[in-house]
Amino acid sequence: MPENAPMRLTTQRQVILEELVKVSSHPTANEVYDMVRQRLPRVGLGTVYRNLELMAETGMILKIEVGGTQKRFDATVHPHYHVRCTECGKVDDVKMPVQQGINEIAAQVSHYQIHAHHVEFTGVCRDCASSQQEEKIH
Repeated sequence: MPENAPMRLTTQRQVILEELVKVSSHPTANEVYDMVRQRLPRVGLGTVYRNLELMAETGMILKIEVGGTQKRFDATVHPHYHVRCTECGKVDDVKMPVQQGINEIAAQVSHYQIHAHHVEFTGVCRDCASSQQEEKIH
């Protein structure tokens, strides 16, 4: 496919995109595969993996590669931050403005032309924190 050529939206890609839009859980490729198979039972795991990678390369979806965990995918492609639970691995969006000033500071101190930045917050999600509290009580 020539660079900058629009990607053809095949049936598989359309279903992958529709399934990703439905969730905010930032699913792994295997989870996307399970979702897509509900609608396309004959789709192969390799097909879903290849399409996710292609869709991420073209900017149709976002591929999230956080701290040594499995790649996750997101239908929200505008710049935004994520937080990962250090206990269960869950990834959520952080609803705060992207700090553009960081790019300018990094450019000044590194002498690079900075195009973007990625920030990963880590912590313990509400469910895991509740479980930890219950374990302390018992």
